[in-house]
Amino acid sequence: MDSGGTTSIPIASIANGLPGRYATALYELAADRKQLDPVLEQASSLAGLIDGNADLRTALTDRTLDIRDSRKAVDAVLEAEGFSPLMRDFVGVVANNRRFPRLREILAALAAIAAARRGEVVADVVSAHPLTDLQRVQLRSRLAEAGYSKVNIQERVDAALLGGLVVRIGARLYDTSLRSRLTRLHHAMKGAA
Repeated sequence: MDSGGTTSIPIASIANGLPGRYATALYELAADRKQLDPVLEQASSLAGLIDGNADLRTALTDRTLDIRDSRKAVDAVLEAEGFSPLMRDFVGVVANNRRFPRLREILAALAAIAAARRGEVVADVVSAHPLTDLQRVQLRSRLAEAGYSKVNIQERVDAALLGGLVVRIGARLYDTSLRSRLTRLHHAMKGAA
């Protein structure tokens, strides 16, 4: 894996705005401290924890909670899960700057930056239900057929889709969700009336 040397990637095209700035800062700090691989692994683990734990998501996103209490609760989870001091400090900075609700986006931006520096393409896949191993294999196969052989799949679950997938690769969007199909049907029926 790239140790963060002098490779210049147009970060703005990978992760725009606030998430990109935080992700870039963490990437460069981890690379400077020769801790890039462990930090990237821990960031991926933290993203999984956030996606899979409603209480943790609440601690991050509920603006009615005191930020000090949220930070203590999240830090206790990170310590219990064995996260490094560097990751815990970074999450603390995010909390102190009142950016906890954006932490998941920051982690996604970090994954995108790391993938771009490895020459991979990031596919953001949103599904109504968690993907099975078979579905992941089929998705990778379809993406390879479309010319994306080195692809890093970032999965999210959004029950509002009802079914199907939404896949975003760069500026391209492939939407096969049931919600979109119903919306198109609704508009078609309005036009026919």
